[in-house]
Amino acid sequence: MDKSSALEYINQMFPTEASLSGVEPLMQKIHGEIRRVDASILSAVRQQSNSGTKAKEDLADATRAVEELSYKIQEIKSKAEQSEAMVQEICRDIKKLDFAKKNITTTITALHRLTMLVSAVEQLQVMASKRQYKEAAAQLEAVSQLCNHFEAYRDVPKITELRQKLNNIKQILKSHVFSDFSSLGTGKETEETNLLQHLSDCCLVVDALESSVREEVVNNFCSRELTSYEQIFEGAELARLDKTERRYAWIKRRIRTNEEIWKIFPASWHVPYRLCIQFCKKTRKQVESILVNMKEKPEVATLLQALQSTVEFEKELENKFGGDVPNRDVGDDIEEIGTWENSSQNVSKIRKKYEKKFAAGQESGENETTGNKDLSVPGAGFNFRGIISSCFEPHLTPYTELEEKTLMEHLEKVVQEETWDIEYGSQNNVLHSSTQLFTDIKKSLKRCSVLSKNQTLFNLFKVFQRVLKAYATKLFLKLPKGGTGIVAAATGMDGQIKVSDKDERVICHIVNSSEYCHKTSGELAEKVSEIIDPHYADVVDMSEVQDEFSAVITRSLVTLVLGIETKFDTEMAAMTRVPWGTLDSVGDQSGYVNGINTILSGSIPVLGNLLTPVYFQFFLDKLASSLGPRFYANIFRCKQLSEAGAQQMLLDTQAMKTILLEIPSLARQTSTAASYSKFVSREMSRAEALLKVILSPIDSVADTYRALFPEGTPMEFQRIMELKGLKKADQQSILDDFNKLGPGFTQPSVSAALPQPVPAPPALPLGITNSATAAGFIANSEDVLTRAAALGRGAATTGFKKFIALTEAAKDRKDGPLRRLFNA
Repeated sequence: MDKSSALEYINQMFPTEASLSGVEPLMQKIHGEIRRVDASILSAVRQQSNSGTKAKEDLADATRAVEELSYKIQEIKSKAEQSEAMVQEICRDIKKLDFAKKNITTTITALHRLTMLVSAVEQLQVMASKRQYKEAAAQLEAVSQLCNHFEAYRDVPKITELRQKLNNIKQILKSHVFSDFSSLGTGKETEETNLLQHLSDCCLVVDALESSVREEVVNNFCSRELTSYEQIFEGAELARLDKTERRYAWIKRRIRTNEEIWKIFPASWHVPYRLCIQFCKKTRKQVESILVNMKEKPEVATLLQALQSTVEFEKELENKFGGDVPNRDVGDDIEEIGTWENSSQNVSKIRKKYEKKFAAGQESGENETTGNKDLSVPGAGFNFRGIISSCFEPHLTPYTELEEKTLMEHLEKVVQEETWDIEYGSQNNVLHSSTQLFTDIKKSLKRCSVLSKNQTLFNLFKVFQRVLKAYATKLFLKLPKGGTGIVAAATGMDGQIKVSDKDERVICHIVNSSEYCHKTSGELAEKVSEIIDPHYADVVDMSEVQDEFSAVITRSLVTLVLGIETKFDTEMAAMTRVPWGTLDSVGDQSGYVNGINTILSGSIPVLGNLLTPVYFQFFLDKLASSLGPRFYANIFRCKQLSEAGAQQMLLDTQAMKTILLEIPSLARQTSTAASYSKFVSREMSRAEALLKVILSPIDSVADTYRALFPEGTPMEFQRIMELKGLKKADQQSILDDFNKLGPGFTQPSVSAALPQPVPAPPALPLGITNSATAAGFIANSEDVLTRAAALGRGAATTGFKKFIALTEAAKDRKDGPLRRLFNA
């Protein structure tokens, strides 16, 4: 305790004077504690001193024990070395004796084998001189095994002499064998009954000799067999293309006749297989020479007959001897092109297709694992397909020309016989000429795939492209045509096209047939790329043909829209003849609205039934985008509108909107209703907004126009005032106020409650102020241009390229109706 703590402790123990009486007992207690602590310290010091002494003694004992252990180890090591020296001394004589025994045994064995070798060589020499092939074959194998034991003694003179003698005997056997085999095929085998057995024994000797001897024997035999073939078919009489089939008949007859005789050859030699390979090579050379040296083009029938017999012969060889290319029948795959099947049939077809591919992949994998085999063995990698027929490839141009001519003639025939109508309820609504055309193409493809899968098939594929393009052109020309006009001359699309109900059905059939041809031509290209040689697969493409049919589809749908639009001409003219300025009350919808409804009710159900949802949606969008701006422009063609007349026209506009919105349900294609409804509402809202401006009070007409038409023009605003029936003086003051504020001013409170404004129609040219003259101008040019612009707006397909080009050209002009049209 520190000093302050000690004082506090004393004061705590003796707080009063009376408590000082306890000081003496406390002091005695403290002295006793001090004595106890001193005794404990002394005991600990003594104990520590005794422990140090004992530790030193233990350390000394351990050191002595380690020294004794080291001495014993050294003593053991010394004794071990002495024992090892003693053992080596004892075994020295035993090793000498063991080496001597081993050398004597090796020498005795070598001498014994040498004796056997000398004896065997002498016996082999005798057998060779007597042509005892069967015994010589066995003896030759024994001699070869004995010679292997003397490979280490090649430099010994005696061994060298024996090996040289053995080689001489092999040469003698080889010459005898070749001499005896030369009699095969000369007719002696029928005269000498033992000749075949003798030659069979010769084969045993050939197998015992080097493998090169067997190759030479087989090659000589094949060359000798084919000598007569070359002599026969190199003559002027048979060296002709129409005699090609007789070549294959000759080799098949030769194999069949000599089948029993050729059994003398071991099966491992594959003599018929090797003979056929050499026959094919010689035949290819001769046939190629015939094709090259022909002075005139061969007849297609003769050429195809020769090629057909060649391909069939190659298939027979492939089936007889096997090969690394699996046999794959593509006929069923070709028949699947362009077929109409339900979903369950499609699933079954797809399953079968991939099962075939999987099986073919397994076969090719097995062939890859055996790719290092000798090609002289059947099925080990040699492919008979194309070994002869490939030489016909450069000379098959007449064949492809004939196929093209035939397909074009069939195309003309089916188009002439086409009724351009399909029975109601048909499964696919496709013209008969389309399906028949692809049937002819598939037949042509099957014929060619049997004959060639290289350049000729690729050339035929190009023929298919030309034929399909020709058919697309014929479909294009079948579309109804209209009168001439500014839009027709500039864009190639007639502004007015009159179509009957039958014409509408024909157009729908053309759309469906073009879609079928677009889809099927893609399938055709995919199938050809699978069949054709991989070298050509990457350039097999039908995109140009598909673009042609896409252009036909686009033009057909545009023609259909223009045809429906043309039917509206009478009703639109009737709309301008209504005395809107003298109407004093609002009634039911006008007669022209009922007329439009009648036209749509008669056409839309048929179109919805024939067109697919995608193309029907396209048709609806283009119809709405055309009819909306046309109705808007037609309002300007009318003369003065009274308030009741404007209200009646607004009622008609809403009725038109309702009619257009009901078209999807009328066609029973409600899947497109949502997007189409938004489109119709957007297009028709402009006409509603225009009529609301006309109905607005005179003092607020400018503000309403600015709110609903932020991009409106002063000329259009002037025309609106003319429709309201304002006098020139009143118009001028309102126009001055409108021009001061500018057309871009808007009132949020008004625009928030009305449909979103869209761009205004084209303004009238400068200088035209009379309402009747302006209406006539719009009727003659602006109306047609507005319809064409609505059809072309947003189009990106091939059929609108000309119209887009016109649009780009219009951008470079400073004035004119087209410039104002596309600025709008």
